[in-house]
Amino acid sequence: MLPRYAGKPKEFEGKHSELSKRIIKVFYDVHNELGFGFSEKVYQKSYAIALRQDGMKVDEQVQIKVYFRGQLVGEFFADMVVDDLIILELKAADTIIEEFEAQLLNYLKSTEFEVGYVLNFGKSATFKRKVFDNERKGALRGIKK
Repeated sequence: MLPRYAGKPKEFEGKHSELSKRIIKVFYDVHNELGFGFSEKVYQKSYAIALRQDGMKVDEQVQIKVYFRGQLVGEFFADMVVDDLIILELKAADTIIEEFEAQLLNYLKSTEFEVGYVLNFGKSATFKRKVFDNERKGALRGIKK
């Protein structure tokens, strides 16, 4: 099931649109199958299984290093990276809040990944897509994934 807008399925456009369609379809499938109320870890493990069964490569708890003026200043872990192209940050919350989106945007700024999603397994399955082109990353450009 793809997201709907004005009664019609929303089409994905831009970078990695075909992979995005597959990721979101599986997201809705997992949410429909499990329902609401499990912990984030349960959704993460289930979603990883479903993505792999759909033929996607999934890396979990991917380390992201943050550099400032050539010095390592922090390390974080993204929930998933799919097909070495898209970062996924999973949540099990009431709603997607600004801090979740900022977290994902910082992951994109700190890596060569350009597309990411916050996926919320709340009462309603919701997601936000973020794109940050490598050309805009300035000093971070050239840092390996």
